[in-house]
Amino acid sequence: MTNNDVLRRIRYAFDFNDRKMIAIFALAGAEVSREQVSEWLKKEDDPECKRINDRNLATFLNGLIIEKRGKKDGPLPVPESRLNHNLVLKKLKIALNLQAEDMLEVMSAADFRMSKHELSAFFRKPDHKHYRECKDQILRHFLKGVQIKYRGPAAED
Repeated sequence: MTNNDVLRRIRYAFDFNDRKMIAIFALAGAEVSREQVSEWLKKEDDPECKRINDRNLATFLNGLIIEKRGKKDGPLPVPESRLNHNLVLKKLKIALNLQAEDMLEVMSAADFRMSKHELSAFFRKPDHKHYRECKDQILRHFLKGVQIKYRGPAAED
């Protein structure tokens, strides 16, 4: 999954319009234009599609955390310059205030089953012996479950 896929799926799951997307970036201290947001949300086969880099997606996810959980005292969080699916999953978990059981419930809504131990491996430090890299399929199922939970099931194609 690309960063653009993640951004599109989050936007769809929460039914954010362009103005809301720009406001979420602003909560994390970033100023983006409607054109930038529009270019990031276009499908990859569109010639006007621009790739959103890791730092911008991290900024958006930090803004989503602030949007959903409220602003903490002190400075704004510094966006990571490198993102992986584990960090995206962690930021979404924080933003949506989900515990492990909640995350498993979200994934089961997308017809994906996993144990609590398998899930916890994604949140360990990379040098931990039980650390596991979050693959596209896991993140895709989680985002589909989030969509079902917050927006309802999608109409069949």
